[in-house]
Amino acid sequence: MLSIKPTRSELIKLNKGIKLATSGHALLKRKRDGLIKEFFSVLEEAKKSKSEMTDNFKKAKQEITLARAVDGTISVKSASLALKYKADIDVKTRNVMGVVVPAVKSDYNVKSFEERGYGLIGTSSYIDDAAESYEILLKNIIVAAEIENTLRKLLTEIDKTKRRVNALEFKVIPEMKKSAAFIRLRLEEMERDDLFRLKKIKSKSKKKAALKEQEAS
Repeated sequence: MLSIKPTRSELIKLNKGIKLATSGHALLKRKRDGLIKEFFSVLEEAKKSKSEMTDNFKKAKQEITLARAVDGTISVKSASLALKYKADIDVKTRNVMGVVVPAVKSDYNVKSFEERGYGLIGTSSYIDDAAESYEILLKNIIVAAEIENTLRKLLTEIDKTKRRVNALEFKVIPEMKKSAAFIRLRLEEMERDDLFRLKKIKSKSKKKAALKEQEAS
């Protein structure tokens, strides 16, 4: 309070600041609520994605175990080494409620027998099933990577926005209003002092005028 200048210009400046801070607070609250809504929407996607990925992982483990039991570990490894196709992943960005989140795209799909590269000799349908299960799992992982990173980015932005909302609501705006109230109080006191001094001056002027009249008479 000691550093505040109790002037009308300072009060006008503070009132403008309070109005701007209040408007910013309302906008940030709407942004926070929108981000939270978006977060829970993405969270539902994450739950479904995780559940699907977990199921496919279990299936892939069972398929590869069966393939090893029937064809042998050496045949499974040979088939895996024959696979030359790699998953091309393109990472871009997209905007969600003002938050830049990753957009992971891939053209990777489940391959046909011919595309996998290993021959008929030394392999069986069990290896095909295992390969297909892991290809599906890879697609799940790509989708899950985008969702998980989006959740992390949204959570960070929600936390940042909540801190700003709380700072405005519980610190900045109350302190500005307190300062404005202090200035108004000081201005009222100054006005009363000025009025008191004016009355004293008028009173002295009347007394002097009365004395002059007495002297003249």
